[in-house]
Amino acid sequence: MIAVLVAGLLAGYGIAIPVGAVGTYLVGLTARTSLRTGACAALGVATADGLYAVVAVVGGSSLTHVLTPVMPPLRWASALVLIALAARGGTAAIVRYRGRRTVDRIGTDPVSPARSYLMLLGMTMMNPATVIYFAALVLGSRTTADADHLERAVFVLAAFVASASWQLLLAGGGALLGRAVTSRRGQLVTALVSSVLITALAVQLL
Repeated sequence: MIAVLVAGLLAGYGIAIPVGAVGTYLVGLTARTSLRTGACAALGVATADGLYAVVAVVGGSSLTHVLTPVMPPLRWASALVLIALAARGGTAAIVRYRGRRTVDRIGTDPVSPARSYLMLLGMTMMNPATVIYFAALVLGSRTTADADHLERAVFVLAAFVASASWQLLLAGGGALLGRAVTSRRGQLVTALVSSVLITALAVQLL
């Protein structure tokens, strides 16, 4: 159970930590509206991550028996997918940093808490890398592949909590945290930290 809990937390932080367009928008939104609005937006992002984790866990569990004969090569493939995602995120951050660019913010108009939740939920759900990330983890990991229903629920909940805690930290920091994390250097550091976490998860699959 502890292993599943840790795996879920690492998975959630791995996908949540890099501050891109959505994270930058989240911080800016909180700074110009209220903590309540920012917190609702943060939970929208975390909800999307949690839903993708559910999809990956349910899909993975239904395919376990079919995929058992090919699990060894599947674990290698899953690890390669995760490493590719980590490399892509880290490389993009380095290129952006060297080009003296930051990820642009999305939109400028203040919104209500309910609308901010739905808007950030939709933005995050449109990111296909999230479901690929969770699917690679679930299908490639011995920990989740052999887990029962309770342990899979713990994995999903842990991933949601990790994502929510990071997004709420961004929202709670508001303008002060925004200047540090959404700067060129901040985006580079958060992307590289995420890449390291994802790579570590990939190595554990092998």
